Amino acid sequence: MNAMRTHTLDTAALDRIARKYADRSDTNEVRFALASGKSELEWSWTEEGAREPFFLASITKLFTTTILLQLRAEGALGLDDTAASHLAAGTLAGLHVLDGHDVSAALTIAQLMSHTTGLPDYFEGKRRDGSRLIDELARKDRGWPTGAALDMARGMRPAFAPGTPGKALYSDTNFQVLQLVIESLDGRPYAESVQARIAKPLGLDQTFVFAESSLDRYPDIAGILSGAAPFEAPHAMASFQADGGAVSTAPEALRFLRSFMRGELFPAADLDEITSTWRRVMMPLTYGTGIMRFSVPRYMTLKAVPEMIGHSGASGTLLYYVPSKDVYLVGALNQLTKRSMPYRAASELLGAI
Repeated sequence: MNAMRTHTLDTAALDRIARKYADRSDTNEVRFALASGKSELEWSWTEEGAREPFFLASITKLFTTTILLQLRAEGALGLDDTAASHLAAGTLAGLHVLDGHDVSAALTIAQLMSHTTGLPDYFEGKRRDGSRLIDELARKDRGWPTGAALDMARGMRPAFAPGTPGKALYSDTNFQVLQLVIESLDGRPYAESVQARIAKPLGLDQTFVFAESSLDRYPDIAGILSGAAPFEAPHAMASFQADGGAVSTAPEALRFLRSFMRGELFPAADLDEITSTWRRVMMPLTYGTGIMRFSVPRYMTLKAVPEMIGHSGASGTLLYYVPSKDVYLVGALNQLTKRSMPYRAASELLGAI
C-alpha cells in the first residue's frame, strides 16, 4: 500500500480503517487523505494499484460556486439576479411549471446555488414513467450536449415553488442552469473556466473537467462501481460538467479545499455568507449556498460525530473541512449505491485522530 506519514501522528489506526474499506467487495480503488489547517498533521492512504485521478462527482459543485463568487466579485452578476437575465431569451422556458404557472424566468442565482428552486433532479429524480437516468446509465452509456439536461428536467414535475420557506430539494438541474450562466458570462466552456480560474492558479496539474475532448483520458481515471457491476459511462461522465464532472487527485483536492475554506479564491467574507443559512436536503446533509454540511445530532449517535463542511459526491467521494479538529479530509470509495458508507468511513477516521 502507498501511505504518506509524518512523525506527528500515529497512523496505524488510520491505515487499518482505510484498508478495511478497501478490502470490501463493494468499493473500488479506495483512497483517503487528511491534513490539518496548519499542516502539522498529514496522512494519506491509497489502495495498491489504484489510479491516482478519480471523479469528484458532485464535489465539482464547489468549483461552480467558486466561479460564481469570482464573477460576482468582478461585477458580472449578483446572487439575487435571475438566471434568465444572463441567458438568451427562452433558454429556461418551461423548466419550472407548477400548477400551470411557468416561473422559470424568476429563478435566481442564489436559489439555484442553494437548491431552493424546487426544480426536479434530472439525474436521480423519477420521470413521469417512474424511470431514472442514473439507472439507465448503469445499463448503457450515453452522453448529451450542454443544455440537454434541462430538456430532461422539463418532463418532470417541480417539487415546490421557488423560494418556498423551509423547502430545499437537492437537484443537479440547478447546477446545469448555473453552468449555462457561467459560460454565458465567462465567454468560454465551463471546463476552460475551471482550468483558468481554479486549476492553473492553484497549480492543480491533474485537476480538470472531464469532457468529450478528454475521453481518451478515461482509462487513466479510477473506476466506479454501481453495486457489484462496473459503472462504465464515459460519455455520461463527459456530460455532467458543472454538477459533477470534474477529476482530481487526493492531494490536489485537498489543496483546492484549503484555498476555498480560507477565502483565497474569492472574497473571504463570502464564506460566511454562503454558510450562514443551512437547509435540510437529505438527513444528515444540509445545504448552504453552493456548499454542503454533514451534521449528525448528538442524540442520534452513540459517539459524537464532528460537523463537516464542503461537499460529497454520489460515487462515494468526500471533500470536507472539519472545524472542530481543523482538519481537511478527502476520500473516494467509488461506489454509487452505498451512500452512507463514505460517512461511516470518515467518522471512523476522524475518531482516530
